Amino acid sequence: MSRTVVFAFCVLSATAIQQIPERHSLYYVYTAMSKPVAAPGIFEFVAMGLLDDRQIDYYNSRDKVKVPKQDWMKERNTKDYWNKGTQSRRSKEQWFKVNINILMERMKQNNSDIHVLQWRHGCEIEPWADGKPKFMKGVDEYSYDGRDFLSFDDSNSQWVAPTSAAVPTKQKWDGVPILNQYTKGYLESECVDWLSKFMKYGEKELEMFAKDSAPRVYPLAKKTSSPDKLLLTCFATGFYPKDILLNIKKDKITLTEADGVQTGDVLPNGDNTHQLRKSVEIPESDRAEYECEVIHRSLEKPVIVKWDGSYATNQGQGILGIILGIIVVLIIIGLIVGIVIYKRRIIGKYADANGTGENAKTNGTGHSSFAGLDSAGRDNPKDQDSASSQRSTDSGQGSAGSDETSNPLLHNEADNV
Repeated sequence: MSRTVVFAFCVLSATAIQQIPERHSLYYVYTAMSKPVAAPGIFEFVAMGLLDDRQIDYYNSRDKVKVPKQDWMKERNTKDYWNKGTQSRRSKEQWFKVNINILMERMKQNNSDIHVLQWRHGCEIEPWADGKPKFMKGVDEYSYDGRDFLSFDDSNSQWVAPTSAAVPTKQKWDGVPILNQYTKGYLESECVDWLSKFMKYGEKELEMFAKDSAPRVYPLAKKTSSPDKLLLTCFATGFYPKDILLNIKKDKITLTEADGVQTGDVLPNGDNTHQLRKSVEIPESDRAEYECEVIHRSLEKPVIVKWDGSYATNQGQGILGIILGIIVVLIIIGLIVGIVIYKRRIIGKYADANGTGENAKTNGTGHSSFAGLDSAGRDNPKDQDSASSQRSTDSGQGSAGSDETSNPLLHNEADNV
């Protein structure tokens, strides 16, 4: 009987690990500021490509060169790819300058404050059983001064304006059906192709990294504001890829949201790994057996760590509070820097309009402004790959050399916001 139970447990554990969805993502992020900031490492414009949250390329307004951030990106892509990518990012940088000014004028703002325009676009996939990529999600969105400005509804092929200031842009872009068709095509097809290609380029390194990035799990508990309650947290960290299952168990039974379990987001660490936490309030007098269970593709079987019943006391929380306070300050500083960088990355997307490796969206009339921001400068990996990967855009222009969007419609005055 016991052998049957053990066998069944092993089968269920192996099945659970196999059923973790293997999702991969490719995003391009651009951030532009309305004027320079006198701070080290902060640039007026920044753009980067992210594969599974791992930086694969980078560009800033000081150096004005698109550079690889992974050895395999440098080795597998030609010099022509990087040259065209550089020209594409430079074009997007100019596009962002134009569009920030348009938005500032539209919102009756002056240049006394710093304003930030961001753009993020990309896709997520899961592999089919036959190994082919399955499109799961496409994102094309803009933000201004930290607030959502405009996003593309891929299902309905139209732009969504959450604020009145974005309505003119939405109406302008939706008035060009071919532009929305291109945007949808890029997200669901071209982006997927480039994501798959980059995953293949870095396959060996990413697989080795994944094997060495098994999650570590820690059960932690502390007093809450209620005198008879504890907050029990299961904290998993150091894992790659980011797909993971983390459970809190009480007497071998998995707790759910109905039991009060709160789940945080999967967050990046500074070393290309990720972290996740789940928490639940329990009575201080509870004597049940609590465990943290983690299931990840880097593990041959689930890892289970039992909570030993200890928790931080009020006295310990005072010291802990000071430490956490310092950490929070550092995190806030990091977020501010990150936001600036994120915003700059968006700017780079629009600058590539001539098949230069990101967004070949010019039609010979110059850079598009926010009137046509939606498809004005996306990164189209296919465009940057090689001359053999040339394919025409909606306007009939070739897009060789661009791994970001390559819609030429967006780089003219009609395409400005």
